[in-house]
Amino acid sequence: MPKVKRRAYRATTRKRRSKLTLSSAFQLSVVVVASLAIGVSIISLLISMLTPRLASRLTGSAGPYNVAGQPTISADFINAVLDHYHSPASGKGQALYDKGVKYGIDPAYALAFFMQESQMGTQGVAAITHSLGNIRATDGYPSYHGYRKYNTWEDGFEDWYKLISQQYVQNWGLTTVDQIIPVYAPNSDNNNEQQYISSVEYMVDRWRSGDVAIS
Repeated sequence: MPKVKRRAYRATTRKRRSKLTLSSAFQLSVVVVASLAIGVSIISLLISMLTPRLASRLTGSAGPYNVAGQPTISADFINAVLDHYHSPASGKGQALYDKGVKYGIDPAYALAFFMQESQMGTQGVAAITHSLGNIRATDGYPSYHGYRKYNTWEDGFEDWYKLISQQYVQNWGLTTVDQIIPVYAPNSDNNNEQQYISSVEYMVDRWRSGDVAIS
Protein backbone atom coordinates (compact mmCIF):
# COMPACT_ATOMS: atom_id res chain seq x y z
CA MET A 1 0.00 0.00 0.00
CA PRO A 2 1.27 3.38 -0.82
CA LYS A 3 2.20 5.42 2.12
CA VAL A 4 -0.22 8.18 2.74
CA LYS A 5 1.09 11.24 4.40
CA ARG A 6 -1.05 12.39 7.13
CA ARG A 7 -2.01 16.01 6.88
CA ALA A 8 -0.38 17.80 9.67
CA TYR A 9 -2.60 20.21 11.46
CA ARG A 10 -1.19 23.04 13.50
CA ALA A 11 -2.56 22.90 16.93
CA THR A 12 -3.98 26.26 17.79
CA THR A 13 -5.13 27.51 21.07
CA ARG A 14 -7.04 30.71 21.27
CA LYS A 15 -5.80 32.96 23.99
CA ARG A 16 -8.15 35.15 25.81
CA ARG A 17 -7.48 38.81 25.28
CA SER A 18 -7.15 40.66 28.47
CA LYS A 19 -9.70 43.37 28.80
CA LEU A 20 -8.41 46.92 29.32
CA THR A 21 -10.00 48.01 32.54
CA LEU A 22 -10.61 51.60 33.56
CA SER A 23 -7.95 51.26 36.24
CA SER A 24 -5.26 49.98 33.88
CA ALA A 25 -6.10 52.69 31.32
CA PHE A 26 -5.65 55.33 33.97
CA GLN A 27 -2.33 53.85 35.03
CA LEU A 28 -1.15 53.81 31.42
CA SER A 29 -2.10 57.44 30.92
CA VAL A 30 -0.22 58.39 34.08
CA VAL A 31 2.90 56.64 32.79
CA VAL A 32 2.64 58.38 29.41
CA VAL A 33 2.16 61.82 30.95
CA ALA A 34 5.03 61.26 33.37
CA SER A 35 7.31 60.16 30.54
CA LEU A 36 6.45 63.24 28.51
CA ALA A 37 7.06 65.50 31.49
CA ILE A 38 10.46 63.94 32.09
CA GLY A 39 11.34 64.32 28.42
CA VAL A 40 10.37 67.99 28.39
CA SER A 41 12.39 68.59 31.56
CA ILE A 42 15.47 66.99 30.06
CA ILE A 43 15.17 69.04 26.86
CA SER A 44 14.68 72.25 28.85
CA LEU A 45 17.75 71.45 30.94
CA LEU A 46 19.87 70.85 27.86
CA ILE A 47 18.72 74.09 26.26
CA SER A 48 19.43 76.06 29.42
CA MET A 49 22.96 74.66 29.47
CA LEU A 50 23.70 75.97 25.99
CA THR A 51 25.16 79.45 25.65
CA PRO A 52 22.95 81.87 23.69
CA ARG A 53 25.45 81.95 20.85
CA LEU A 54 25.71 78.16 20.55
CA ALA A 55 21.96 77.79 20.85
CA SER A 56 21.40 80.28 18.07
CA ARG A 57 23.75 78.37 15.80
CA LEU A 58 22.03 75.08 16.49
CA THR A 59 18.58 76.52 15.82
CA GLY A 60 19.71 78.55 12.83
CA SER A 61 18.53 81.84 14.29
CA ALA A 62 20.46 85.05 14.06
CA GLY A 63 21.21 85.08 17.76
CA PRO A 64 20.88 87.72 20.48
CA TYR A 65 23.65 89.96 19.12
CA ASN A 66 22.30 90.56 15.64
CA VAL A 67 23.13 94.14 14.66
CA ALA A 68 20.24 94.36 12.21
CA GLY A 69 16.91 95.34 13.73
CA GLN A 70 14.89 98.01 15.45
CA PRO A 71 16.46 100.34 18.04
CA THR A 72 16.71 98.93 21.55
CA ILE A 73 17.76 102.23 23.13
CA SER A 74 16.28 105.71 22.69
CA ALA A 75 17.78 108.91 21.32
CA ASP A 76 17.57 110.48 24.77
CA PHE A 77 19.45 107.55 26.27
CA ILE A 78 22.16 107.88 23.60
CA ASN A 79 22.52 111.56 24.50
CA ALA A 80 22.85 110.64 28.16
CA VAL A 81 25.67 108.21 27.36
CA LEU A 82 27.47 110.70 25.11
CA ASP A 83 27.19 113.39 27.80
CA HIS A 84 28.42 111.04 30.52
CA TYR A 85 31.60 110.26 28.59
CA HIS A 86 32.12 113.90 27.55
CA SER A 87 31.98 112.97 23.89
CA PRO A 88 32.64 115.68 21.30
CA ALA A 89 29.53 114.23 19.64
CA SER A 90 27.33 115.16 22.61
CA GLY A 91 23.85 116.20 21.56
CA LYS A 92 23.96 114.02 18.43
CA GLY A 93 21.89 111.21 19.93
CA GLN A 94 18.90 111.82 17.68
CA ALA A 95 21.10 111.72 14.58
CA LEU A 96 22.74 108.47 15.70
CA TYR A 97 19.28 107.03 16.37
CA ASP A 98 17.73 108.20 13.08
CA LYS A 99 20.60 106.90 10.94
CA GLY A 100 20.23 103.51 12.59
CA VAL A 101 16.54 103.42 11.74
CA LYS A 102 17.33 104.46 8.17
CA TYR A 103 19.75 101.58 7.61
CA GLY A 104 18.02 98.99 9.80
CA ILE A 105 20.86 98.74 12.33
CA ASP A 106 20.25 98.90 16.08
CA PRO A 107 22.00 102.10 17.28
CA ALA A 108 23.06 100.33 20.47
CA TYR A 109 25.73 98.63 18.38
CA ALA A 110 26.85 101.88 16.76
CA LEU A 111 27.29 103.36 20.22
CA ALA A 112 29.26 100.31 21.36
CA PHE A 113 31.59 100.49 18.34
CA PHE A 114 32.04 104.22 19.00
CA MET A 115 33.03 103.45 22.58
CA GLN A 116 35.34 100.61 21.64
CA GLU A 117 37.11 102.50 18.85
CA SER A 118 37.68 105.90 20.45
CA GLN A 119 35.96 106.15 23.84
CA MET A 120 33.12 108.10 22.22
CA GLY A 121 35.49 110.26 20.18
CA THR A 122 37.68 111.33 23.10
CA GLN A 123 40.75 109.31 22.08
CA GLY A 124 42.78 109.01 18.91
CA VAL A 125 41.93 110.87 15.72
CA ALA A 126 38.14 110.49 15.91
CA ALA A 127 37.62 114.03 17.21
CA ILE A 128 39.20 115.28 13.99
CA THR A 129 37.86 112.70 11.54
CA HIS A 130 34.32 112.62 12.99
CA SER A 131 34.49 108.86 12.45
CA LEU A 132 32.33 106.64 14.63
CA GLY A 133 34.18 103.45 13.77
CA ASN A 134 37.67 104.52 12.65
CA ILE A 135 37.05 103.30 9.11
CA ARG A 136 40.25 102.90 7.11
CA ALA A 137 40.86 105.39 4.30
CA THR A 138 39.81 104.29 0.82
CA ASP A 139 39.67 105.93 -2.59
CA GLY A 140 36.97 108.55 -2.93
CA TYR A 141 37.07 109.71 0.70
CA PRO A 142 39.05 112.49 2.36
CA SER A 143 41.45 110.99 4.86
CA TYR A 144 43.47 111.82 7.92
CA HIS A 145 46.30 109.63 9.21
CA GLY A 146 44.97 106.64 7.31
CA TYR A 147 41.29 106.99 8.30
CA ARG A 148 38.26 108.34 6.49
CA LYS A 149 37.53 111.93 7.43
CA TYR A 150 34.06 113.52 7.48
CA ASN A 151 32.85 117.09 7.73
CA THR A 152 30.32 116.34 10.47
CA TRP A 153 29.48 113.65 13.00
CA GLU A 154 26.26 113.04 11.12
CA ASP A 155 28.27 112.18 8.00
CA GLY A 156 30.46 109.85 10.02
CA PHE A 157 27.44 108.11 11.55
CA GLU A 158 25.83 107.62 8.16
CA ASP A 159 28.93 106.15 6.55
CA TRP A 160 29.38 103.63 9.37
CA TYR A 161 25.74 102.51 9.20
CA LYS A 162 25.96 102.28 5.42
CA LEU A 163 29.11 100.16 5.64
CA ILE A 164 27.63 97.73 8.15
CA SER A 165 24.22 97.52 6.47
CA GLN A 166 25.24 97.24 2.84
CA GLN A 167 28.68 95.62 2.96
CA TYR A 168 28.58 93.37 6.02
CA VAL A 169 24.91 92.45 6.35
CA GLN A 170 23.60 92.52 2.77
CA ASN A 171 26.67 91.64 0.69
CA TRP A 172 28.55 89.34 3.01
CA GLY A 173 25.70 87.98 5.14
CA LEU A 174 27.48 88.86 8.39
CA THR A 175 24.82 89.88 10.90
CA THR A 176 26.07 89.11 14.40
CA VAL A 177 28.84 90.70 16.41
CA ASP A 178 30.94 87.54 16.44
CA GLN A 179 30.69 87.34 12.64
CA ILE A 180 31.42 91.00 11.95
CA ILE A 181 34.35 91.72 14.29
CA PRO A 182 36.87 89.23 12.79
CA VAL A 183 36.46 91.07 9.47
CA TYR A 184 36.01 94.59 10.84
CA ALA A 185 38.83 94.44 13.40
CA PRO A 186 40.89 91.29 12.75
CA ASN A 187 43.73 90.03 14.91
CA SER A 188 46.04 90.58 11.95
CA ASP A 189 45.45 94.34 12.28
CA ASN A 190 46.72 94.43 15.88
CA ASN A 191 43.27 93.85 17.37
CA ASN A 192 42.02 91.31 19.88
CA GLU A 193 38.92 89.91 18.20
CA GLN A 194 37.53 88.05 21.21
CA GLN A 195 38.04 90.98 23.54
CA TYR A 196 36.38 93.30 21.02
CA ILE A 197 33.40 90.95 20.68
CA SER A 198 33.00 90.56 24.44
CA SER A 199 33.27 94.32 25.01
CA VAL A 200 30.63 95.20 22.42
CA GLU A 201 28.20 92.56 23.68
CA TYR A 202 28.78 93.63 27.30
CA MET A 203 28.14 97.30 26.53
CA VAL A 204 25.00 96.54 24.54
CA ASP A 205 23.66 94.41 27.40
CA ARG A 206 24.35 97.12 29.99
CA TRP A 207 22.80 99.89 27.93
CA ARG A 208 19.75 97.82 27.12
CA SER A 209 19.28 97.28 30.84
CA GLY A 210 19.28 101.06 31.37
CA ASP A 211 22.80 101.62 32.72
CA VAL A 212 24.40 104.77 31.34
CA ALA A 213 27.82 104.28 32.88
CA ILE A 214 29.64 101.02 32.25
CA SER A 215 32.79 99.75 33.90
